[in-house]
Amino acid sequence: MGDFFNTLLRPIELLVAWIMYGFHSAFTTIGLDPASGLAWGLSIIGLVLVMRAAMIPLFVKQINASRKMQLIQPELQKIQKKYKGKNDPESRQAMTQETMGLYRKEGTNPFSSCLPILVQSPFFFGLFRVLNGLEKISTGQNEEIGPITREVAAQAEQATLFGAQLSDTFLGADNTATYVVTVILIILMSATTFTTQRQLMTKNMPASALDNPFAKQQKLIMYVMPIVFAVSGINFPIGVLLYWFTTNVWSMVQQFYVIRKMPAPGSAAEKALHERLAKRGKPIPGEAERKAAEAAEAEAAAERTRQRVQPKGKKRAKKKSGAGPVAEKKPQTNA
Repeated sequence: MGDFFNTLLRPIELLVAWIMYGFHSAFTTIGLDPASGLAWGLSIIGLVLVMRAAMIPLFVKQINASRKMQLIQPELQKIQKKYKGKNDPESRQAMTQETMGLYRKEGTNPFSSCLPILVQSPFFFGLFRVLNGLEKISTGQNEEIGPITREVAAQAEQATLFGAQLSDTFLGADNTATYVVTVILIILMSATTFTTQRQLMTKNMPASALDNPFAKQQKLIMYVMPIVFAVSGINFPIGVLLYWFTTNVWSMVQQFYVIRKMPAPGSAAEKALHERLAKRGKPIPGEAERKAAEAAEAEAAAERTRQRVQPKGKKRAKKKSGAGPVAEKKPQTNA
């Protein structure tokens, strides 16, 4: 199993190594010390920028999928209510089929929102393995990874950022600088994760989607994920924490831009966008169609009202008002 995992991650490690080495060479060309933590730290940041830029199409797909998942929650609740309390296999299968049919109809599914994380995970593990193996590569215990030769590995291994080596971890720390740098990075990493999720919950969810299982799940993630990152962060090298923090900042800024420019229908962000456009005198997207639909609905309602009010005939009106002719009584005659 270990050999299979190593074989699977080897191409990712090579790609990570080449990207980092390319940025490192560029930074040293412009005058940075090749053995400095700044040069190697910026190389890790460069790795994040390349990866996240390549994943922009996936991010857009994730945003669209999350938005559609929010909007179809009422329909999903109807399906769940329809089969509530029915635990027989036929009912469970029918509920699954209706749910999947709704996903196909709307062009979304719950897993689409996980795509960026799934794609990014191999690179995360690749960077972890590269940084974690620097010492053994420098001593010849591990084989070289592309351009990360023994000399380059020794240089990267000794590089320090604010007095802490990029390959150091909180648990393996032997100096105060490492403790301080790791704790700061873990706090920043957790804070940016929370902020990213919170702006999605508070700004880009329509009011109708705030009280359903999906929203509750998102809220749970908002509070749980920072804790998970904080607990697991003590095991990761400083270079990996820097990578994680940088990708969180990218996600936060990218999401802020998307929410501001392309908010979900009915959300607070959409209302704010419409207010900004109105102040500038610019047309509001969909406003003309909405007004036309409202006018058509008003006209249809008026037509229905006209059809219900039928004109009354003269005889019918006289009968109702009691103004009809009174029949004269004929005088009785004695036979």
